[in-house]
Amino acid sequence: MTSETPLYVQYGCGLSAPPTWRNFDSSPTLRIQKIPGVGGLLTRGSAYPKFPDNVRYGDIVRGLPVEPASCAAVYCSHVLEHLSLTDLRVALMNTHRYLRPRGVFRLVVPDLEHLSRNYLDSQLESAALEFMDHAHLGTRQRQRGLGGMLRTALGNSAHLWMWDFKSLSRELSDAGFSSVRRAKFGDSSVDRFHDVEDPGRWSGCLGLEAVK
Repeated sequence: MTSETPLYVQYGCGLSAPPTWRNFDSSPTLRIQKIPGVGGLLTRGSAYPKFPDNVRYGDIVRGLPVEPASCAAVYCSHVLEHLSLTDLRVALMNTHRYLRPRGVFRLVVPDLEHLSRNYLDSQLESAALEFMDHAHLGTRQRQRGLGGMLRTALGNSAHLWMWDFKSLSRELSDAGFSSVRRAKFGDSSVDRFHDVEDPGRWSGCLGLEAVK
């Protein structure tokens, strides 16, 4: 691709890697799988499914191998809640830098307000347990031993910072984005987002769209 060809970049893609997008993930599992002769050993069991071949390693906080102002659109799904507050701010600034003027950024994260309202409205004795489970803020069982340490190191399931619409909108504005709005699955005017969005990952969650 030349610098004249607009890119469509997804980061934190996991196993969802449509060919119409340039897909990045920062999972240590992916890095190991890319090592010739070694990566295949990790995927022989079901615990570590193989990443699609078109997924490249890339960390949005450290910076992706993407030219500034080269992207028509950027997408991330259930990624930002796994970042610390400081790292999130770096990630948003990097995302803004990669977009062309009027480029579109769409994201979806767990909705802290939705989870909190469900918790407060619940009459169940298990309401607090369900909140902690759904918010991924607690640890039901601490991993022990070498195997447990390895699973913890290769996984990234814990949520480090949760968001509602008002707080995340402010972060986007502070990073330089404009026209920040609440988004719903499939409501973007950019057709290419239809290739990458999964309705199951939007259900009960918080979606936002913003423009550079």
